[in-house]
Amino acid sequence: MILEAIYHRPKDNYAYACTESEIHIRIRTKKNDIKTASLLHGDPYHWESGEWIYEKKDMTLTGTDQLFDYWFASLTPPFRRLRYGFMLNDENEEIFYGEKGFSQDPPLDIGDYFCFPFLNPIDVFKAPDWVKDTVWYQILPERFANGNRENDPAGTLEWGSAEPSRSNFFGGDLEGVIENIPYLKELGISGIYFTPIFKAFSNHKYDTIDYFEIDPQFGTKETLKELIAKCHENGMKVMLDAVFNHSGFYFPQFQDVLEKGADSPYSNWFHTKEFPLDTKSTPPNYDTFAFEASMPKLNTENKDVRSYLLEVGRYWVKEFDIDGWRLDVANEVDHQFWRDFRKEVKAVKPDLYILGEIWHDSMPWLRGDQFDAVMNYPFTTNMINLFAKQSITPARFIENLTSVIHMYPKTVTEVNFNLVGSHDTPRILSECGEDIRKLKQIFSFMLSFPGTPCIYYGDEIGMTGEQDPGCRKCFPWEQDAHNEELFHHVKKHISLRRSHPLLANEGNLSFLPSDLNDGFIAFTKSNGEDTLFILMNCKEEPSSYSLPFDLKGKKILNLWTGEEFAAEAENIEVELEEYGFAILQLS
Repeated sequence: MILEAIYHRPKDNYAYACTESEIHIRIRTKKNDIKTASLLHGDPYHWESGEWIYEKKDMTLTGTDQLFDYWFASLTPPFRRLRYGFMLNDENEEIFYGEKGFSQDPPLDIGDYFCFPFLNPIDVFKAPDWVKDTVWYQILPERFANGNRENDPAGTLEWGSAEPSRSNFFGGDLEGVIENIPYLKELGISGIYFTPIFKAFSNHKYDTIDYFEIDPQFGTKETLKELIAKCHENGMKVMLDAVFNHSGFYFPQFQDVLEKGADSPYSNWFHTKEFPLDTKSTPPNYDTFAFEASMPKLNTENKDVRSYLLEVGRYWVKEFDIDGWRLDVANEVDHQFWRDFRKEVKAVKPDLYILGEIWHDSMPWLRGDQFDAVMNYPFTTNMINLFAKQSITPARFIENLTSVIHMYPKTVTEVNFNLVGSHDTPRILSECGEDIRKLKQIFSFMLSFPGTPCIYYGDEIGMTGEQDPGCRKCFPWEQDAHNEELFHHVKKHISLRRSHPLLANEGNLSFLPSDLNDGFIAFTKSNGEDTLFILMNCKEEPSSYSLPFDLKGKKILNLWTGEEFAAEAENIEVELEEYGFAILQLS
């Protein structure tokens, strides 16, 4: 038994309150090293005749990645408090593992056991329930639709008449979105995520000038109110994007510092190193986003900056009834600011969704006191590497996704923001070498996976484009520019996800070992009563997959085709075309 590979910590993704009565416990062991794991658990105050009384519960192997196995147990302690330890067996020996290390037998001293002191309801991670059932659509307003030519900025080009650059404008606005809500409703979208709409200099608007004003090229505040009202009427939530890490170059407070230097009342609003500010050097003599002199970093530890930005957060929720905030460069802002931000905006609207842009392991932001979720780029990376680039095997994909799933508590995974493309990445069809078959598989997987999925505008009709700015083309509204087959594929999957909760966040996901049938991705989603079996052929030729279940006499429904049949043998084979997929309901 490899003891140094065994890991548990009584917090975060290894021990957490799932509900106000249920506690989830996980432990990590070396891959294929442990045969069984069980949990010794009891109330810390339950003693009889001078001995602490505990019970034993078998743990379930919930996944295996490249290096480790993950074991799981759920407990509902009657008095909401817990002491616990692990018994690990590799068939040759059985070892106890607790807070003070390893021993051959369960210790008599309760201090040797891990402690979950008390399940306080306020400590339970609580994200809005509605997010679990939401399918998002990301819109870059400048490039989605031009509904009002009168608010076009000077020099606006004809819609789609040129390749996108970092400086050209095409006139997209909020009225364009309003006009096309029926299109989004037909697709099945239930949430819109807008990149910034606040007054800014650039076409992408991540260089804010005024956090309290809508950019004139997008419309007015009345236009935004109309848009949000129409979205809500059609069952769609609205999430705005805010940049609290840095402002734009023409932010009045920064301009005042440029002019007055240390004498400016805003001199401490930014991370300045010396005066006067030097905007021409690289890096400049003040902190910025990356080394962009036009994006000075805000000092969120300054009380006036905090007050200003917290009011921004409250204002758009209170006055416009938005449903979520997406927070740009969230990992570079201090944790205390986000704790204050959460309290302030949730006080206005308790079921507001708070989404942070973080590209790496984000557990420090997901303890219930800051964000509800992050943009799940580890998920994105693995999706592209397998389905688009085929640079990893299905086996490695399963291992990598298992790591991603176990990176966070289940309560976080259910609301994490899953995406395969955005304004910051190449178009997913371009990543696929413009192979529609691969992209269809990507959508099939994403829309069957736990979390809240997001489609980047135009990906559903087969838009292409390389890295920014190539990924920010104008949406082509001419019908002959749409890949109708892809559109209906995505539409059907969204409909199935809505009508079959197991395709979303109900139940538990289990990958089947990839070595059973090389070249396939197979997993089940089950709630204990119903089971869905999702199968994907990742090869360029038709192949068959032998289901490793005893299904004789059971009814099987292919949710995608509507075909229903009864299994006549214990094991059945499913034939899939190249890059094909199936969703089977087993009953």
